[in-house]
Amino acid sequence: MNKSAEQKTFFPREMNEQVKKSLLKKFNKYRIVFWYDPDKELRADFEAMQLDDVEKVEINNNEFGLKYRLLREEPETKFLLYKEGPQPEDMQNWLLDVQLAHGEFRTDQAALWAAELELGYEFTPVITAHRLFFNSNERRADLKQKLDRHDSEAQVRLKMLGVCCGCDARVDSVLEALLAEHAQESDEEKPGEKLLERSNLQAFLWERVQRTYGYSSKSPSIHDFVIELFKSCYAMEVGGTTLLEPEAIVFLKHWKDSQSQGAVFETHSAQCAENLAIANDLPRHDYRDLIDCDFFELIDQKILSDLTAEVLDNTISEGECAKIVRQRRTSRWYDKYQHIYKTLQNGAQLLTQLGQLKLEFDSPQQALLAYTGSLFRIDQLYRMFLYHARMANSWTLLDLLADEVRSRYTNQFLRPLGDQWQRHVDALAGWDIPQAHAQQQFFDRSVKKFRDKQRKIVVVISDALRYEVGEELVSRIRQENRFDAEIEHAISSLPSYTQLGMASLLPHESLEIHDETAQVLVDGQNSAGTANREKILNAGDQGEAKALKAETILEMRSDECKALIRDHELIYIYHNRIDKVGDQRDSERRVFEATEDALDDLVQVVKKLTSGNASNILITADHGFLYQDEEVAEADYSIAEPEGELLITNRRFVLGRNLQEVDGVRKFTAEQLRLAGDLELLLPKSINRFRKKGAGTRFLHGGCTLQEVVIPVISVNKSRTSDLAVVDVDLLPSSSQSITTGQLAIVLFQRDAVTDKLRPRTLRIGIYGPGDELLSDRQEIDFDATSENARERETKIQLVLSHEAENFNNKEVALRLEERVGATTHYQKYKSVNYTIRRSFTSDFD
Repeated sequence: MNKSAEQKTFFPREMNEQVKKSLLKKFNKYRIVFWYDPDKELRADFEAMQLDDVEKVEINNNEFGLKYRLLREEPETKFLLYKEGPQPEDMQNWLLDVQLAHGEFRTDQAALWAAELELGYEFTPVITAHRLFFNSNERRADLKQKLDRHDSEAQVRLKMLGVCCGCDARVDSVLEALLAEHAQESDEEKPGEKLLERSNLQAFLWERVQRTYGYSSKSPSIHDFVIELFKSCYAMEVGGTTLLEPEAIVFLKHWKDSQSQGAVFETHSAQCAENLAIANDLPRHDYRDLIDCDFFELIDQKILSDLTAEVLDNTISEGECAKIVRQRRTSRWYDKYQHIYKTLQNGAQLLTQLGQLKLEFDSPQQALLAYTGSLFRIDQLYRMFLYHARMANSWTLLDLLADEVRSRYTNQFLRPLGDQWQRHVDALAGWDIPQAHAQQQFFDRSVKKFRDKQRKIVVVISDALRYEVGEELVSRIRQENRFDAEIEHAISSLPSYTQLGMASLLPHESLEIHDETAQVLVDGQNSAGTANREKILNAGDQGEAKALKAETILEMRSDECKALIRDHELIYIYHNRIDKVGDQRDSERRVFEATEDALDDLVQVVKKLTSGNASNILITADHGFLYQDEEVAEADYSIAEPEGELLITNRRFVLGRNLQEVDGVRKFTAEQLRLAGDLELLLPKSINRFRKKGAGTRFLHGGCTLQEVVIPVISVNKSRTSDLAVVDVDLLPSSSQSITTGQLAIVLFQRDAVTDKLRPRTLRIGIYGPGDELLSDRQEIDFDATSENARERETKIQLVLSHEAENFNNKEVALRLEERVGATTHYQKYKSVNYTIRRSFTSDFD
């Protein structure tokens, strides 16, 4: 059908412009473009088309002359060659060689979109099959950015999936996007899934999923797939029938560990655990067989329940318990249950040490050395056990174990140690332990030597910082780069309460407890409060002195802190977290949380002071404390009823005159305590308490147990050079450097135990191809073992190869250990070992 140029053209205006643009793109690549009109309806459009610098010619039985003109007469001219009717058969097409060397223009919609996307005409069936997808300028533009001229039809469709779901053009990324949508309750929040259905891409998606993961269903869906995914991967870990290939577990682990997809994973995991009745299956398994599996939160609950029972029954060693806790740190739910895991680890260690106790001392010096050498760790473990148990808030699970720990701590350690120590205290003529440093000597022994050399000194006094807490503080300080700290011990004054302890740390000639108020006079001057203590510090020839609270230091700007240290020779800083909480009946059970806060505070105070140019820092305490997290038994009350002129009464001491030394108490005179005045002191023996209405019963101080009177004296230094290192990790050699199955088992060895100055290392482990392709699942491991036993520093892991590994059979790949670059999301290579994949993939991944 012929049309004149004046007649209406076949194309509407917007289509005509699109045709023109498509032609111009063709001429950007080719000098000669063929335009066939099979339906004989585009002549008018051809004749109306105006293209600059392009000669329009119709093919009409003029092939020989036209060919000569194209190639000989006008070899530089651009030609648009129009032929009415279909393209001739190749054998009849005298211009076929010219056409093959140049370009062809098609005018149906699919061909126009193919031209726009710079795809060959062979892709028009793909476009036709998914016409709705291409009927969007935005989707076509997005797809064009992803296309490569070497893409196959399958690769184009895969990239279309990525466009629909707003993700990378990979099956795993598409599935993650669809799973994220499916986790939403509303169907309106599933645009990707709906677009795939409208674009006729679902069949292709499920074909790729079957090829990659082995998933097959008569009615495939995301819901059905995710149930089968969890079912098969769980079976791969615990044994059972699995319908999916090992590639599925690679996908599941990657999805589980994804920062952006973690919450989505947890939603599906909870739903699938219910659908698959995992709660009914778990009792069939030994929890040790589940240590490497974290697909369901119920697995963590199973492990914690069984591990609690073993710790309670003392059927697991502290080393094995610590190893299990360390392995579970990679669990998806570790953060949620970390306090329970830590409670169990500390509980196992505490019960083991209690079972090995020997509390026999020939002298007070021997008892003191035993306590500061190792026995303090039982108090430390008890504190950490109760702290994590309270933070876990899971007393239903832990209540029996907690009861056992409380009972054994009191009956096997606290009371026997108190009784043993009391024997030696009773034998003392006064409160003076040979070869032990007395708190009242602190200033002359520890502070004055700096001032005698005209060196500035800062003293930090933390109320109720008992020795075991001070020991942990030393460790935390040493973990800071360029910081070092050392600890000694001193014996606090008696009674071991705040006013006397704080006064004992000041420069003085005499100390006297004031009647009825329990306030202490330092050389006749009241020492209560920061202002009075500053006056006492400035009374001597120590130079300009300053006393202030730790909160003030923490709130100071850097320049203010520098000015403070520049302008003063002697600074006393008073910190009160532990005693403030513990000494209140309503808050005493939160004392171990307050202890954690105190440790954080003190590290920050030290860092603030050193940044202000303080070079000499001492940390000490006024007294320690006793703590029993249980209702006080009748046996813990003293049988004695204090008699005499009672002036000051406390659970742990009585001050007065003419006091009677009866059974169950130890009496000291002021002279025996190196105090002025005539007050006398009565102390209940061992860990016993005097009866007193309204006072707390768990947190106590004032008496003479080791926990109350042994205080830390910590010296802090900061060097100019870095002194932190990170543990090295080796891959233990295997018998072969070939991978012959679908999995690779390796053993990693942490060379040295973690210490304060030798920090843990976290590594990401996976198998990679030469082009950086990930060919396995990827695991992140913390190497933070503190054991001196080398076998306990070994970590065994198993990597599962992905289907991508098929492309590297008989080729070299790399097992790579990587670590994170600082706090970024980037990783750098730590170590790498080459392997060769040598296996028959017809075994379909053994």
